[in-house]
Amino acid sequence: MRNLFLFLFRFRGALVFGLLEVISLYLFITNNSYQRAAFFNSANGYAGTVLARRTQITDYFRLAETNQQLAAENAALRQQLYPTDTTRREADSVALPPARTDSLRRIRYQRPASRPDTLLLGQQHLPARDPSYPLIPARVINNNLYNVDNFLTLNVGSANGVRAGLGVVAAGGVVGRVKVVSEHYATVTSLLHSQTRIASKIKRDGTFGTVRWLGDDPSHALLDNVLRETKLVQGDTVVTSSYNSVFPEGIFIGTIESFVKEPDKNFWTVRVKLGVNFTNLTYVYVVTNRNKAERDTLEAHTGMLPKGGKRP
Repeated sequence: MRNLFLFLFRFRGALVFGLLEVISLYLFITNNSYQRAAFFNSANGYAGTVLARRTQITDYFRLAETNQQLAAENAALRQQLYPTDTTRREADSVALPPARTDSLRRIRYQRPASRPDTLLLGQQHLPARDPSYPLIPARVINNNLYNVDNFLTLNVGSANGVRAGLGVVAAGGVVGRVKVVSEHYATVTSLLHSQTRIASKIKRDGTFGTVRWLGDDPSHALLDNVLRETKLVQGDTVVTSSYNSVFPEGIFIGTIESFVKEPDKNFWTVRVKLGVNFTNLTYVYVVTNRNKAERDTLEAHTGMLPKGGKRP
């Protein structure tokens, strides 16, 4: 301990100088918008490069697990696209003349010549090419889970058409919103963030609410602003509502796991089981709403946007 004090005393001038340099740089960056943007873009680019290299190494050792996940997902998709064996057997059991049976089977199970070019994301079919919500595929290369404010890093950036404010979804549902973008990388404010609010509704009856994270469990969130007069059912589906312009309406968020009437409140306390498993989140899609700027401008002029100009 004595040697430590001697070291600090000996180099006190250099240490004080370094501390003052750090403070001055911090004040310079935080109080100047151009320098702040340049710093965060550069830092995001360097951090993204390092994280991409790390992800390439870890991906090599996770190939077996990734293949199993892809196989399970392919099986689920095939089950949705083609009739099950039970359905096929029931159809085959219908008594028909032999000459008509073969032709009917061919017609019944013949694959359509063309299918809508859509992706099933969050239990919602979204057009994959040139819709109102174009989709940009991305890979998660970094993911925080257990902080109060959690973020993700994606391997896409402005060069891919990504910009701040866009929504991010996965096969399981809503993931978050893009915060900062560099040329080839983007950071995302996760749904597991204290400031994230998702305008939502209960799919069964259309009751509106707002989903926010509880701050502790990465698999659950809270559905706010549901009046006590609302009839709730355990297992009800919670999806995005039309009150936000970031996500398409109807994207899956989670299911109601429990609800309690607080004696001193006019609203239910509703606990929601999230659809996205953030602990092994790998592939996501950035959602681009082409009409967002026009809608935000119009609602800002009429005073419909909340304070700060940001919709939940």
